[in-house]
Amino acid sequence: MNRVEGKVAVVTGGALGIGQAICIALAKEGAKIAVTDIDDENGAKVVDEIRAAGGTAHYWHIDTSDEDNVNTVFFDIAKEYGAIDVLVNNAGIAGVNKPTHEVTKDEWENVIGVNVNGVFFCTKYAIPQMKQAGAGSIINLSSIYGLIGAADLPPYHASKGAVRLMSKNDALFYAKDKIRVNSVHPGFIWTPLVEQLGKESPGGVDEFRQQLDKRHPIGHVGEPEDIAYAVVYLASDESKFVTGTELVIDGGYTAQ
Repeated sequence: MNRVEGKVAVVTGGALGIGQAICIALAKEGAKIAVTDIDDENGAKVVDEIRAAGGTAHYWHIDTSDEDNVNTVFFDIAKEYGAIDVLVNNAGIAGVNKPTHEVTKDEWENVIGVNVNGVFFCTKYAIPQMKQAGAGSIINLSSIYGLIGAADLPPYHASKGAVRLMSKNDALFYAKDKIRVNSVHPGFIWTPLVEQLGKESPGGVDEFRQQLDKRHPIGHVGEPEDIAYAVVYLASDESKFVTGTELVIDGGYTAQ
């Protein structure tokens, strides 16, 4: 119950799905949580759940694609908690699912703005706080789609591939500062984002999920907690020798 005791953890996209599970898991292990999202209602619910269980959490509204907003929020978090030890760059969107030549500039930039620029801005404003603290761990949520192609979601694939190499490059920059940077690559995890893709599919949610289950050798899609457990490990000192790498959690998807 104390794997990250006393650490201050910022989680973007913390209101639902994987982000919600990460916030709760880190709090259970003793971290003080900054739940950040654009979904204020559900973000507040996560804070309430953590506090009800005896943990420490506050909510901040953040648009990770807005540098000024990120700067202000990270300053406020550091002021509230006195430090930032862990950053989980989880906020992300799927974007449009159509061939590359049909994607508009605005559709492309919308995904890159959140999935790539958001990771950059949050990292930019967390690093000085981590340097001041003398160490830190940055955990960037990429995807199996940052490792392989699938002939869908072109902006999403590009964004998650960028996150993978951003993680490796920053790991090299900041190793001397004892700041570790790693990427996590989930397979299909049953979250509101993935469920929405199912709703938009021709066969509906049930058929969509059945097809996803079949793609994973383990026989089913993952759950948000599967990713949360990995993040707790990377946030803790148990992973003190782990930096610049990718942790793939995909039920065997990319082993095929």
